[in-house]
Amino acid sequence: MNALERLMGNLSRLPGLGRKSASRIAYYLLRTDESLVRALAEDLGRLRETIRPCSMCGTYTDVDPCGICTDASRDRTSICVVEEPRDVLTIESIHEHRGLYHVLMGAISPIDGIGPDSLRIGSLVDRVRRGGIQEVILATNPTVEGETTALYMVKALKETGVKISRIAFGLPVGGDLEYADKQTLTRSFKGRNAF
Repeated sequence: MNALERLMGNLSRLPGLGRKSASRIAYYLLRTDESLVRALAEDLGRLRETIRPCSMCGTYTDVDPCGICTDASRDRTSICVVEEPRDVLTIESIHEHRGLYHVLMGAISPIDGIGPDSLRIGSLVDRVRRGGIQEVILATNPTVEGETTALYMVKALKETGVKISRIAFGLPVGGDLEYADKQTLTRSFKGRNAF
């Protein structure tokens, strides 16, 4: 196996890329400016060395705590709970939520061996118990796993007395926040309901 075949094989292992897409990318990289290829290789090489989960919210960052957690202009009485770090970027793109975030790093899925203890639910409860939080907005995906996770968090947060809301369902069931258009996501935030 030569270097080109190895690259295509590795690229095809990435989510959303099949063998054909991997082949197109590999051939594009051979034809493009060498500076792009070197910059891409350098960025990939440093990715795991420089990017870490934020110790407060869990999103990926190169500084700890992240820029959102240290931004004094953000509403510190509201936490939006999402499944994955990419969901933070999706929600930030609509400029509707000005509070803080909490990334669970997944959703409850017994079939996949992911229980509540595998997620960052305990650290969310701790953040709320420390005080100052008035609302927890649940923005888990509208899937069976996302709903199960949301219901578990409602039970876990019940004794704290914090207001719990869920983003409205303008999102398709079985869909991911990452693929939602901005208008639908904006309507989902504006129409969130108490849980």
